[in-house]
Amino acid sequence: MRAIVINCTLKPSPQPSNTEALAHVVIQQLEGHGVRTELVRAVDLDIKPGVESDMGGGDDWPAVRERLLAAEILVIASPTWLGRPSSVAQRVLERMDAMLSETDDQGRPVAYNRVAGVVVTGNEDGAHHVISEIHGALGDIGYTAPGQAWTYWHLGPGPGPDYLDDQRGHDFAEKSARYMAANLVGTARALAVTPLGPPPG
Repeated sequence: MRAIVINCTLKPSPQPSNTEALAHVVIQQLEGHGVRTELVRAVDLDIKPGVESDMGGGDDWPAVRERLLAAEILVIASPTWLGRPSSVAQRVLERMDAMLSETDDQGRPVAYNRVAGVVVTGNEDGAHHVISEIHGALGDIGYTAPGQAWTYWHLGPGPGPDYLDDQRGHDFAEKSARYMAANLVGTARALAVTPLGPPPG
C-alpha cells in the first residue's frame, strides 16, 4: 500500500516547515502500518494555475498527479492562514478538480477507492474549518474520508509560537495522528477488499 503526503506550506525548501514536522508524525505512523509513503512540498514545484490535469509550459502537476494516482492514501497538509487553507493547498485542490471528470477502465471516478486525510498547523483558531474545507473538496472529487482522519496543532486564539517552537499540545496532535493513520489504513484495506463500483447510470 502506498501513500502520498502533499505539504502545502508557503515556505520553500530548505526552510523548516511546521506543517511538514507534524506531517512526519503521520508518515511515521503510516509506515508503522507497512505503508510506503512519500512527501511532496508543493511550493517547490511549478504547479500552474488552472483546473486541467496538464496546463503545459513546464507544469509540474502531471508528475504529481501520476504519483497521487499510484497511491491508495492521500494526505493534504496545510497551515492555517486567515482561518483558511493556504493558497498552495487551494492550488492543489483546484488542479485536482480535473479528476471529477476522469474515470478508470471500469467507469469509476479515478479517486474512487482511495482515502484521504488532513494535517493542519497554525497559531490561531480555524483548524477544524480548514479540515472541513479540504475534506469537503476531496469528497467531491471522489475520495473517502474515514472518521477522525485528521490531526492538527495550534495554541490559539491569536498569534503565538509555532509547532516546532513549543511542545505544548504535541501529545494531542500525536494521538490524533495515530488515530488518523490507523483509520486511513483500515479504510483503504476495506475498500481494496470491497471496492466501490461505478456510479449508477
